[in-house]
Amino acid sequence: MEHGSAVEGAVQAVAHAASDVNLATTWVGWLSLAVFVIAYYFIATEEKYEINKAKPSLFAGTFMFMLVGIYYAINGLDPMPLHEELEKLILEIAEIFFFLLVAMTFIETLIERGVFDLMKYKLVSKGYSYKKLFWLTGVLAFFISPVADNLTTALILSTVLFTIDKKNIAFLVPGAINIVVAANAGGAWSPFGDITTLMAWTANKGEFVDFLYLFPASVVGWGVTAFLLSMSVPSGQPPFDASTEQKPVVKDGGMVVVYLGVLTIVIAVLGHQFFHFPAMWGMMFGLAILKLYSFGLNKKGSNGFDIYVNMQKVENDTLLFFFGILSAVGALHFLGFLDYVHDLYGTVGSTAANIGVGFLSAIVDNVPVMSAILKSSPTMGIDQWMLVTMTAGIGGSLISFGSAAGVGVMGKLRGIYTFGAHMKHSWTILVGYIISIIIWYVQFEIMGLY
Repeated sequence: MEHGSAVEGAVQAVAHAASDVNLATTWVGWLSLAVFVIAYYFIATEEKYEINKAKPSLFAGTFMFMLVGIYYAINGLDPMPLHEELEKLILEIAEIFFFLLVAMTFIETLIERGVFDLMKYKLVSKGYSYKKLFWLTGVLAFFISPVADNLTTALILSTVLFTIDKKNIAFLVPGAINIVVAANAGGAWSPFGDITTLMAWTANKGEFVDFLYLFPASVVGWGVTAFLLSMSVPSGQPPFDASTEQKPVVKDGGMVVVYLGVLTIVIAVLGHQFFHFPAMWGMMFGLAILKLYSFGLNKKGSNGFDIYVNMQKVENDTLLFFFGILSAVGALHFLGFLDYVHDLYGTVGSTAANIGVGFLSAIVDNVPVMSAILKSSPTMGIDQWMLVTMTAGIGGSLISFGSAAGVGVMGKLRGIYTFGAHMKHSWTILVGYIISIIIWYVQFEIMGLY
């Protein structure tokens, strides 16, 4: 028994040692980094080469881990740490993948039922100008995302934006950016408004109320960006002719689907908070309810809908992009590249490092960056944990695919809201980001109001 325990302990020690090996400076580290950079280049230049962003993302994410596997085999390393890392990564990706799948299915069902057409009619028929619609959709995004989540909010409102006017690029681009920034800023001051805030909350880095103190920095930062963006929004109103445009009729069950969507989000959030199951579990339960409702609707002989037909319209390239990018970033994390994030804290200090996290989140992805920070757990007070929560969430807005909300809107407004279109207005987001940090500093560090 003692011999068996000793052998088992030795095996665990070897596995632990292998998992702690930093491979960033080995040939597999440099090659994987090169693959990631090249893939990132093609993602960023999607318009130039007319290659869908999911292709380079998926290739890099899968190939990088294959390179790691080859390295382990050549050097005779214990593959257990690699297997464990992949299993954790698969779980992480599956949670996001299925969450997105359900959210997109609900949205496509609402589109098919004509709910968004009615919403568009009500907005446009009231004679609102482009600028007023710009502010209205932004305010809705900011205040809905803390309750729902930034991705679902951005997907819904970008769909509404597109139905208002499908051709006016001068309105759609700043409107889409405004929705993304507002959704991310709104999610930053709620424990379940963004994945990064949820991670920090569940890691006990702050109480529920602590996150609410980020509201001033979030709302003013978004407001400044929205004001600057509004200057490029055209004057005038969307085309509307009361004599030719009749009020759309929502198909049978359309409003019930709205209520089921809200119920699904509530179940996902409360289930995760109180019963500790993943948010996607509640979303999948909501999908089950939606399927049962569609069955009952069709059974009655009403003008029902087919869930699988609506699923066919889901942006699969968005789902595959997430799979690829999360896999690629997971490989960088396993190789040891994200460990250097922690080194920033000892070198430049917590405030500067946390501000830098926002820029890093825009380039890479805020989820693994936040995960790396939480795992390394640098010694910080509530003020600094709130700062990094805010910067990791809001910083993703700086680049179009730096956040889940941005990627979702890129899928919805394909060919309109692109990397290039976003970067033309990115300076407005940077100004808002700086303003948010200044407000945080005055509130938390000078006045101590938290």
